[in-house]
Amino acid sequence: MSLKTPAFDIASLRTFYRSGGSVTDIVEAVFARIAEVNDPGIFIHLAEKAAVLAEAAKLGAFDPKKPLWGIPFAVKDNIDVAGMPTTAACPDYAYRPERDATVVRLLRGAGALVIGKTNLDQFATGLVGVRSPYPIPKNAIDPKLVPGGSSSGSAVATAQGIVSFALGTDTAGSGRIPAGLNNIVGLKPSVGALSTAGVIPACRTLDCVSVFALTVDDAWAVFSVASEYDEADAYSKSIPATGFGSAPPVLTIGVPARADRQFFGDTLMEAAYDDALSALARLGHKLVEMPFGDFYRVANLLYEGAWVAERYAAVKDFFDTKEESFHPVTRKIYGGAKALSAADAFNGFYALQALKRKLAPLIASVDLLCVPTAPSHYTVADLEAEPIRENSRLGTYTNFVNLLDMCGIAVPTGSRADGLPASVTLLARSGRDGLTATIARDLHQASGVTLGATGWPLPASAETAPRSDDRDLIDIVVVGAHLSGMPLNQQLTELDGKFSRVAQTSAAYKLYALAGTVPPKPGMIRVEEGEGGEIEVEVWKLTPAAFGLFVAAIPAPLGIGTVMLSDGTSAKGFLAEPLALEGALDITSYGGWRAYLKELSSLQRVGKTG
Repeated sequence: MSLKTPAFDIASLRTFYRSGGSVTDIVEAVFARIAEVNDPGIFIHLAEKAAVLAEAAKLGAFDPKKPLWGIPFAVKDNIDVAGMPTTAACPDYAYRPERDATVVRLLRGAGALVIGKTNLDQFATGLVGVRSPYPIPKNAIDPKLVPGGSSSGSAVATAQGIVSFALGTDTAGSGRIPAGLNNIVGLKPSVGALSTAGVIPACRTLDCVSVFALTVDDAWAVFSVASEYDEADAYSKSIPATGFGSAPPVLTIGVPARADRQFFGDTLMEAAYDDALSALARLGHKLVEMPFGDFYRVANLLYEGAWVAERYAAVKDFFDTKEESFHPVTRKIYGGAKALSAADAFNGFYALQALKRKLAPLIASVDLLCVPTAPSHYTVADLEAEPIRENSRLGTYTNFVNLLDMCGIAVPTGSRADGLPASVTLLARSGRDGLTATIARDLHQASGVTLGATGWPLPASAETAPRSDDRDLIDIVVVGAHLSGMPLNQQLTELDGKFSRVAQTSAAYKLYALAGTVPPKPGMIRVEEGEGGEIEVEVWKLTPAAFGLFVAAIPAPLGIGTVMLSDGTSAKGFLAEPLALEGALDITSYGGWRAYLKELSSLQRVGKTG
């Protein structure tokens, strides 16, 4: 007798398998759900159940060393799966590949089972999910709404609980918009982190394979398996899956200045975004409004000159001979590229480079950004009336991301006042995928939403140990203005410092608020054991070279010494020379610089109002 079929998040399935559950039962459940959902627009090609059962049988007994053993997934139909046709939602373009795309091969090697190929905006051009000659996938939450594109089928299959995760692609937002519109997670990796070998290109210089999942933990599990450098992809980069599960307690998060926010009259989406920002503040993070006009200017470049020409170049021979095979909207976009010249392309590159240079300091001034995933929900009827304008509006907060070489993750944050999904996207510089995913997981957990359209509860998140090799890094203990969220923390992050943990010193330290320092700084000194107190500190990690640069920049009378921690370990950290204590205030009783500043701020507010 088989066990009750579990929810399809990866943790639940692995618990099911560990308890003796059968992968055959899961495959049967997949096909039962396909029949129950009854949406012919989700899959362009569905594997035969017998073939999936045969592949499942080859897995043998449950292997806990394979992180995706027996996990069902779907693949956007511009990504090759051996033996299944690849169409890019254009039947005349179809071919049958002999080998898997690199990402599919890696996921299958980890034990995952391909269920089928999913529908998309043709040639991955669009953010709406309705530019396909096949039946249109239905939004999993409300069928009157567009599902979002271009990875529409992958998002809906995941949101409906047909599969645990699905692969999409993301050039302009195709891995984020459908996630936000269907109440699921959409992880868009740093450009180059996942190989695009075996993927039909849209814009080869920008394309990313993306991951749709029910939870952030699941998305990260897939990313961890698939993030592997690939010689077969000229744009592949070595970006290891590290940093997930550990983030500083206070981050500086950039958000669009209120005057720059664009919701196109959708007050419910605007209110939901404000609610998400409030949730980030409750988690302890510092929100900083920033001008967003230049981000929008970058976004506008994506469908001008250089990158429209790049889309055309990807399928030029086919388009020039079979133009009638294209969806009318897609044909109009690609056809416009024929009038472009090489000079137009170079002018686009120049404009982007100028904007990247201008925006770099702004992006570097914060730890990450939080933007709405989409500015509004649109109905299928809206798109029939305005197929170009509404698509463009959906890309308001997504189009600039790959052009600026940023990573991102879309995450549900609850429901709007009308019950429709609310979602934000967290963005950061390339390589900081783990940081964005960590904060996304915190937001998802705080939201308390159910998974996709399934009604399954959001499971408690497992503690995740950061996967990294820190043997060559040096611990540095910071106590004041270099703490996360403090004015000088950027001196650590600019050196690619990695947050390790919050800690306490032994009870052999006193903390003082130094006089006349800008910005305000504390000084910590060593005293006899028991004569001081335990002081809250943070431990960061630096490479030896970065450690040398960091220490060299420390001004007297502060310096670096050995700091004893309450757990019996020690590390190099900030200590003050006795000279620094002239006129200083003993604040040891507060237990740390952050607590002292909080109390000081509270007293100042009382003084102003009382």
